[in-house]
Amino acid sequence: MRSLVGVLVGVALLFVVYHFYLKRMPTTDEGTAPTQAISLTGVRSDLLQIAQAERGYIATNGHCASLDELISSNSLSMTRTERDGYSYTLECSGGEFTAAARHLPASAGSPIRYPNLAIDATMQVREID
Repeated sequence: MRSLVGVLVGVALLFVVYHFYLKRMPTTDEGTAPTQAISLTGVRSDLLQIAQAERGYIATNGHCASLDELISSNSLSMTRTERDGYSYTLECSGGEFTAAARHLPASAGSPIRYPNLAIDATMQVREID
């Protein structure tokens, strides 16, 4: 009888560990779905790549370039200007730039939100409106 109780306690303990640690997926932003964590991490990585390429282009050429110019000049290894519903834009003026990732808003009444993100020469990704 003791072994049966021991097995049941062990199974209950494994279930609790599974439920609280493995089943709960991390979220990266307030109000986003857990499944968005991977997409948002990829978008942040893309924005960092765009900003690094733009900084390098400015250092080499003395002026900023458009996103298409960065891709065509092989300054940026990305080949597309979107990821998982996010589209990237790059605004520049002289030596200043802002790269943004924007997603269409979720449908009305949806609990999921899609944060718009941006990065500039400070290399800090932040949420924008």
